[in-house]
Amino acid sequence: MRNDDGRQGPPVNKGVMISGGTQYVGNQAVGDGAQASSGAISFQTQDPEQAARTAQLLAVVERLLEEHRTALADPDATSRELRRLREELQEEEPEPTVLRRALHRLNEFVQPVAPLVVAVGQLAQSVQSLPGV
Repeated sequence: MRNDDGRQGPPVNKGVMISGGTQYVGNQAVGDGAQASSGAISFQTQDPEQAARTAQLLAVVERLLEEHRTALADPDATSRELRRLREELQEEEPEPTVLRRALHRLNEFVQPVAPLVVAVGQLAQSVQSLPGV
């Protein structure tokens, strides 16, 4: 990599290094334009324990959005999408297409912030097992 004055600069490391202990790694993206995805979304029956987990993950994502607000390209749109997801989840019969779209958009919005990418991925996995969807 060359500096503005034409001299060779230090190499840019765009890798990931994880060491020590047991690591549980969710979705990751590394490098220019990289995006982590929560994968395909399908829905099945969710037990009460899983429903509580989904609610807990919504709260975690909400907290992380506030903590990392300045790192997001459009924090207001991200908050609106999370609110839309929460409202749809509170419906008696949530619409799978609305859930998929909200999760996909939420995943797109949080890309610059690794903790949010992981939390949204976990939320998407949890939402996949909603009852009646």
